[in-house]
Amino acid sequence: MIATIAMRELRGMFLSPLAWAIFVVVQVILAFMFLSNIEQYLILQPQLLAIDNAPGVTELIVGRLFGSAAIVLLLVVPLLTMRLISEERRNRTLSLLFSAPISMTEIVLGKYLGALAFVGLLLALIALMPLSLFAVANLDVGILLSSLLGLGLLLAGFIAVGLFMSTLTQYPAVASVSTFGVLLLFWLLDWSGAGSSENGNVLAYLSSLRHYEPFLRGVFDSADAVYHVLFIATFLLLSIHRLDVDRRRG
Repeated sequence: MIATIAMRELRGMFLSPLAWAIFVVVQVILAFMFLSNIEQYLILQPQLLAIDNAPGVTELIVGRLFGSAAIVLLLVVPLLTMRLISEERRNRTLSLLFSAPISMTEIVLGKYLGALAFVGLLLALIALMPLSLFAVANLDVGILLSSLLGLGLLLAGFIAVGLFMSTLTQYPAVASVSTFGVLLLFWLLDWSGAGSSENGNVLAYLSSLRHYEPFLRGVFDSADAVYHVLFIATFLLLSIHRLDVDRRRG
């Protein structure tokens, strides 16, 4: 049943003009940034040759691309997830899902996996940009794979937050704005670590940015991976709980 809901959600996204517009806009913006990074690298290359242990193509082009992609998708993912549950609530079809012989867990996971599959296709297209550099340069495969994994985990968390915020309202626009607010909050929590207070350090540890940046450097820390997994699981469980409360009230 989870697969059925996921395929229905994925099919609905491909039928949405908004989803296609997002697909195109994201690719155009990131392609422009990618080409700009290449141009800057070519300008700096003579200077880099004179520096010992200078950063290479992977760090200066690929790392920056995935860093930019995270920011762009932080703005875009709320637009993709805003309709996941809120539209069902607005169209009064949520009660039909509640009356079907499926659990709240199946509904949430189906919706989540459908959105995740769409974003996964977007991530695959983004990955083609750095992969094209293999024809002209030697890339650090470890950093490339680490960056892909980090961005994938980060986006999976973005979708989980968007799904939960979509369960709280029947208005997609409200879900979108609130999702962006939550994601931005978790992104900026790292700033609170600038102080020396213990509370600031705890808040900084919860920052998604802090647990994403190591992946861009090719550093795989199991603690960072566990953070993302727990982040995803937390918001999925909150979504399940929210729908379960709605079903009992209905």
